[in-house]
Amino acid sequence: MVKAANNQLVPVIMAGGSGTRLWPLSRQARPKQFLTLIGQYSFLQQTITRLQSVEKNLPIIICNEEHRFLVAEQLRQLQQTAKIILEPIGKNTAPTVALAAFDVIKQNPDAYLLVLPADHLINNSKAFEQAVKKALVLARENYLVTFGIVPTQIETGYGYIEQGKPIDDDTYHVAQFVEKPNQQQAHSYIKSGRYLWNSGMFLFKASCYLAELKKFRPDIYEACDKAMTMAQPDMDFLRVSKEAFASCPSDSIDYAVMEKTAKATVVSLQAGWTDIGSWSALWDVMAKDQQGNSLQGDVLAEQTTNSLVFATDRLVTVLGVDNLAIIETKDAVLVADKSKIQQVKTIVEKLQKANRNEVIQHTQVYRPWGFYNAIDIGERYQVKRITVKPGAKLSLQKHHHRAEHWVVVKGTAKVIKGNDTYLLTEDQSTYIPIGEIHSLENPGKIPLELIEVQSGAYLGEDDITRLEDKYGR
Repeated sequence: MVKAANNQLVPVIMAGGSGTRLWPLSRQARPKQFLTLIGQYSFLQQTITRLQSVEKNLPIIICNEEHRFLVAEQLRQLQQTAKIILEPIGKNTAPTVALAAFDVIKQNPDAYLLVLPADHLINNSKAFEQAVKKALVLARENYLVTFGIVPTQIETGYGYIEQGKPIDDDTYHVAQFVEKPNQQQAHSYIKSGRYLWNSGMFLFKASCYLAELKKFRPDIYEACDKAMTMAQPDMDFLRVSKEAFASCPSDSIDYAVMEKTAKATVVSLQAGWTDIGSWSALWDVMAKDQQGNSLQGDVLAEQTTNSLVFATDRLVTVLGVDNLAIIETKDAVLVADKSKIQQVKTIVEKLQKANRNEVIQHTQVYRPWGFYNAIDIGERYQVKRITVKPGAKLSLQKHHHRAEHWVVVKGTAKVIKGNDTYLLTEDQSTYIPIGEIHSLENPGKIPLELIEVQSGAYLGEDDITRLEDKYGR
């Protein structure tokens, strides 16, 4: 059990980011921290469960506004609670942690922050707990502690930390932070034995971090202080002031503080860590067959070696290939040489320039009331399968350009249509004309499923005028 003095340790989980290198599975509306790729939990859920043996206060999760209901739902699945702070704009890690620090010191000026990205994989939780214990010793002496990963291979995709003067077992002063190296530099780092991978995890007193931030980046300090002073509760979330936070510069903890402070220390960590930053990194940690293949989903592989094939919805067959990553989703397929897979970001950039929806949404789109699957779309029509959670309710709304026809296929629907309220059960249907005020609710104990057929001149998701919404949208 890892203990902080008087149980003052507050985990801060950073759940922003887009995870573009794991496209087409990771997308803007559901990035990699919310995906389940290894094991039974998403990366965010694994980060939360990793803290079970750490004595702590209520964790803080900081996420983008658009992902707030994803975070809440994944907490609900774990039957866990956390404080959720909403960033109106992504500003990198230094401001993100400052928001948490300002929030924490209002209740506990002596609190420690354990800062964790939400999208890392750590296989050895015991080693992680031991490293946290060592970091706490340093943090009590007002050091700012980062965790450095003991390298297992030559790697050009990570930043490095050079170990300085040793403090105790596996703990050191930081000599310097080093940018992502080329192959030759990475080889020399590994050979020297003095360098660790930069994990992006930290532990320090909230007050010490803010003091160093104020010293080196007063502009970030002041903007975050103002943004949290003006923050407002919104249901189960704390909404940071967009007006104040918009003026905050964007910078990482490393650049803003750690590379400048004299208080930087590092704890070396060997815990089976990886940030799963690409499909090749996922292949590295997945189980493989005798041909070196990692296969997930409905896959048939013949005369295939050293490949990752990830199928989510359809049968995928591969024949006579080597060293490929093949990722299948309902609406997009990626085929790439594993040696080139880091460059998938260029594909995403081109899709963004073309305003392709495949960068933003999957065909299954999550909402606070449940989710919907896009079944078919054509000129002036669209078909969806909608699933509404028990007790959930869509907003009271109207559309200016489309009509809707609902057919219930499972469960019971409570429908508001104009001045009428009525129930629909399986095989029953209703029609919502253009401009009609309406709402849909699941009053039952099982999920409500229905088919929605939209028709009209414009079918965009922004053709919604909300009159009342229990989720505050």
